[in-house]
Amino acid sequence: MAISQDFAPPFKLIAPYFIIGAIFFVFSVALLFGFDVSALDGLDSGTLSWVHIFLLGFVMMIIFGAMAQLVPVVLEVGHFAVELYYVIYPLLLIGTLLMGYGFVASPALLPYGGIVVLVSLLIFVLETFLTIKKVKKMNLVMVSVLLANTFLFLGLIFGILMALGYAGTISVDIGALLKAHIYLVLGGYVGVTIMGMSLILLPMFWLSHSFSWKPVTYALWTMSFGVMSVMFSSITGSFLLEYVGYLLSITALMLYFYQIYIIYKTRVRLDNDIYLHSLLFSYGSLAVSLILGAIYLVLPSENLLLTIGWVLFLGYITFVITGHLYKIVPFLVWFERFSPLIGKQKVPMLADMVPVLSAKFQFGFSASGVVICAFGILLGNNDIFKAGISFLFVGTVFMIKDLMYMINFK
Repeated sequence: MAISQDFAPPFKLIAPYFIIGAIFFVFSVALLFGFDVSALDGLDSGTLSWVHIFLLGFVMMIIFGAMAQLVPVVLEVGHFAVELYYVIYPLLLIGTLLMGYGFVASPALLPYGGIVVLVSLLIFVLETFLTIKKVKKMNLVMVSVLLANTFLFLGLIFGILMALGYAGTISVDIGALLKAHIYLVLGGYVGVTIMGMSLILLPMFWLSHSFSWKPVTYALWTMSFGVMSVMFSSITGSFLLEYVGYLLSITALMLYFYQIYIIYKTRVRLDNDIYLHSLLFSYGSLAVSLILGAIYLVLPSENLLLTIGWVLFLGYITFVITGHLYKIVPFLVWFERFSPLIGKQKVPMLADMVPVLSAKFQFGFSASGVVICAFGILLGNNDIFKAGISFLFVGTVFMIKDLMYMINFK
């Protein structure tokens, strides 16, 4: 697929998303020192607070920044109203802090935080839909963007209903709505977005070509049906729909995993760099979570479910994001700062902009921390978990240091 930089927004618009996201990453990991995994509950107010800080402050913030750049570049049309992105991140920042604090200290703040987050995400969804509307011919990547943002919109509706219920404003079954909310946001938005953007980023960075897109095409639609099945199960109370949704989701992730393997095997670029290491760890975590998920369907347990969530959040999603930051940020900085100087003076290579040794430390500490913590959660051992968090926290510090180095590279 042709990729044009003609429609890319300025880097000063995108940089705050990456910086704020990295700060939230450090903050969310620091908060984990206060957790006791021997008595951890997935629906505990502290756990809910952490999940929203991590997902909204780190994952969504980084994804929104990346999508601000990638959507117009991939669609080859300008943003409908790119200035709206200057509004999205302050609202998302404020809403995330209100929700994070509201869960643990003041439930009355949850509706306010939820509304601010809702407005932020609705602006993002509306701007994306209006940008897609300008496209004359749809392809698979564009369909994935459309699907992902539809799921995000539906997830927002369930989320605000839960926030109102948690604050006592309305009476709802929070447990039932939670399944729909999680699946719509994680499986529907984050999962489909990662799948869709993989169609662009992985072949571009690995120079892969001449391979079939059928596995990821099937994966996108299978995941979509799985998400919808779980959503309807939460409304109707049908266990059959719920388990059909789980099985479809596992099948979709297996198909996607196979697609990544195909792209990896057909790659031309063989750089043994932080990007490759991060993606291998990420997709290795995805494989582990699929195996654990299959075990959970047969032998369900709270610790196993929490371990699966941990491996997906901190192993799969986090390393997909951090690995791509080491590619995307240098490219964006180079394109804006150094490409006009080509032919006039010596300019750095993209590889020169990555702090290699520091990136290796980041990967080593972070990966070790994720693995150690996973064992701590699975065994319900707080000492093992805290040891893992210590490693992971050091990794996050290296991550934000490397990010600032690449952004400020002269």
